Amino acid sequence: MQRRELFGSLASSLKGEKKQEKFLRPPYFSDESLFHKECNRCDGVCATVCEEDIIKIAEDKTPYILFSYSGCTYCDKCSEACEFGVLKLEDKKQLSAIITINKDKCLSWNHTMCFSCKDPCLDDAIDFKAMFMPEINAKCTSCGFCISKCPTDAIDIKVL
Repeated sequence: MQRRELFGSLASSLKGEKKQEKFLRPPYFSDESLFHKECNRCDGVCATVCEEDIIKIAEDKTPYILFSYSGCTYCDKCSEACEFGVLKLEDKKQLSAIITINKDKCLSWNHTMCFSCKDPCLDDAIDFKAMFMPEINAKCTSCGFCISKCPTDAIDIKVL
């Protein structure tokens, strides 16, 4: 385990789960109302097939994504497992969220060298000005892999 991974795992175990005001849904739906109409008939199969274990089932039996420990690989397995047509492969799109870096909390923005967010980014969506000041660029797919790796909880997600 590298030093960044160690600090990231220690920090994520201390910070716990982030509370989301609005649910972030898996990226395979076209109609939000179907979650409330159809998911109550299901046993949450989409959550059980998720390789990254980021799909959780809310009290109303609808699926949502929680980036506390990992991110979305857009692997299609949740849509393939959905028996009631809520999640469909033909509706695949980028997750409906905007990910930003909170400059006040970010170590790099506060002159401590840290690349914890950049290392897990599969899309090369985080640029650094000089050695500090990370910014999320247009390549971001909102996959969320960076969120759980930030040791100061400086990466915010806004569900659209």
